[in-house]
Amino acid sequence: IEEGVLRPGDRMPSVRKLSRTERVSMSTAWQAYMLLENRDLIRARPQSGFYVRPISKSLPEPSVTSPASIPTDVSLSELAARILSLPSNRNIVPYGAVNSAPELLPIKKLNRILASVSTRANSVANAYSPSAGMDELRRQIARRSFESGVNAVSEDVIVTCGATEAINLCLRAVAKPGDTIAVESPTYFGNLQTIESLGMRAIEIATDPRDGVCLDALAKAIKQHRIKACLFVLNFSNPLGSIMPDETKKRLVALLARAEIPLIEDDIYGDLHFGAARPKAAKAFDSDGMVMLCSSVSKTIAPGYRIGWTLPGKFKSRVEILKRTNTLTTPTLLQLAIAEFLESDRYNRHLRAMKTAVAEHIERASVCIAKYFPTETKITRPAGGCVLWVELPKSIDTLVLHKKALAEGISISPGRLFSSTEQYGHCFRLNCGHQWSNRFETALKTLGKFTEKM
Repeated sequence: IEEGVLRPGDRMPSVRKLSRTERVSMSTAWQAYMLLENRDLIRARPQSGFYVRPISKSLPEPSVTSPASIPTDVSLSELAARILSLPSNRNIVPYGAVNSAPELLPIKKLNRILASVSTRANSVANAYSPSAGMDELRRQIARRSFESGVNAVSEDVIVTCGATEAINLCLRAVAKPGDTIAVESPTYFGNLQTIESLGMRAIEIATDPRDGVCLDALAKAIKQHRIKACLFVLNFSNPLGSIMPDETKKRLVALLARAEIPLIEDDIYGDLHFGAARPKAAKAFDSDGMVMLCSSVSKTIAPGYRIGWTLPGKFKSRVEILKRTNTLTTPTLLQLAIAEFLESDRYNRHLRAMKTAVAEHIERASVCIAKYFPTETKITRPAGGCVLWVELPKSIDTLVLHKKALAEGISISPGRLFSSTEQYGHCFRLNCGHQWSNRFETALKTLGKFTEKM
């Protein structure tokens, strides 16, 4: 690899073939590939094997972030509305909002299921569902939770209108206006807007682009400030794509349990892992009911269905009351359709294809950024999810870059959106949830030209 014999994107020999040619055990061959993967030289693609990573050595990863870590009022709504309220235009290269491309979603299969369910369950589908959700869907959510290490039963699940409502309900169950919520830095602006809408404050915690929230920084913040809850994306965070190691998740849950601070865990990207095994949720290490797991099918199956859920632990009764007064129920027909899709093997087959496409996009985009952007540029190296975080020289204002890009038909998400204090003005996020094509390379080349002139 280092001598260029194997080039970025090349497929590595299979583990079995490597075992035969090098006359070593399968276990040894596998461990060798794990070492190469840990050194960022190769990457596993779902159901496809190992490939040489197209990451230029000249583009390092961003450093651990260092926010001020003081409670602040959030005032992102105006900025977010100005940037994100773009006219629907298919000609715009969609690197901005994290929306999975229609060609990567099982739209036809879902349409067939929806029609079938509508016919078979006509009277049921047209009635209100229980506030906690339809039993059929709650069972499937509980069943799939085992893959993330969570031992759940259907009664633990409350179905919501997307992950946004799940997070909203969980925040309201454990905090009130004026309370302080700990978040990663940078963090998803949608979660910041939810905190803002509830009149709460945010405190940003230092975050490692690979391993997620720094526990030492969190422990220090807990000692210095009255933190009411934590809202973290621990598996493939948005926008960094970081994944907290399982052992660190275990320590995080223990730290917060000692401090009696609830953890609201947004696990919406957990299924989009590029490796062999799905990462565990922090909820898997929760024995006190203090972790409130939230997720949805918006990034993997059907964003328009608005089907999400929460496993709120010891706060279930409070969350269920809030659900009744918030939206009462979640659309019955859509719940039944998603339940049927999850029950079959369709979901796993669909995920394999989707993850392969997204992983390829991230890899190819990384190559283009290394090729077209300034040499001081830094990029993340996510092992899952669908976003790339790009850090430019500090002299470059990505709000200005956003405007220039939009004029050329390219959308991006400027870094200021991802901080309650509008940090990261020289960074931006790319959505890679699309099938790669020359259109995206042309867009990145254009962005690179802009950055070279700024």
